Amino acid sequence: MKPFVFINAAISIDGRLTDWRRKQVRISCKEDLIRVDKLRAESDAILVGIGTVLSDNPSLTVKSNELRKKRISEGKDPNPIRIVLDSKARTPVNSKILSKDARTIIAVTNKADENRVAELKEYAEIVVLGEDKVNLYSLMSFLSKIGVRKLMVEGGGKVIASFLKSNLVDKIYTYVGGFVFGEGVSFAEGRVNARFKLASVERIGSGVVLEWIPINS
Repeated sequence: MKPFVFINAAISIDGRLTDWRRKQVRISCKEDLIRVDKLRAESDAILVGIGTVLSDNPSLTVKSNELRKKRISEGKDPNPIRIVLDSKARTPVNSKILSKDARTIIAVTNKADENRVAELKEYAEIVVLGEDKVNLYSLMSFLSKIGVRKLMVEGGGKVIASFLKSNLVDKIYTYVGGFVFGEGVSFAEGRVNARFKLASVERIGSGVVLEWIPINS
């Protein structure tokens, strides 16, 4: 038993999440940000890796007041649970993701520094799942047990690749914006052999959203 897992990412024409400096660039347009906010509001949890926390310092909260009210009317918290894959417990204590706006869970490993883990426990829930790397199958089991039915994965490239390698992805949304970087963080960093088929195409603002499902679906 595992949550329904979907990836959402904004990429350049040449499949990059960042520019050649490995810096985050606003690829999405205003209209697409509204779409992403709806996806967040419809999710039980949102997951990123420590790289995204360190480089972008995201809050991972629902921006629309109306969408937050809708979640509350459905008996949910205003914002989804925030999940961080952080093997070595490197999340800075002043990160936006540790605000009181939403429940935050940091997944670490047995190799994480005990003092850092103790410090982070003041701000978030800590789960130890693995030796060197967070075991994604154990994480899926844990999330299922706490009631997460729909998990949104927002990256970065190494996290996306790890989910694809583990065959845990049920759907992918890619917003393709009008940029070409040549270099930068790829949509999936590392060797991946996963096949998907195109389920839908939608033009949004200045770009296009592609919906992908596993080839055996």
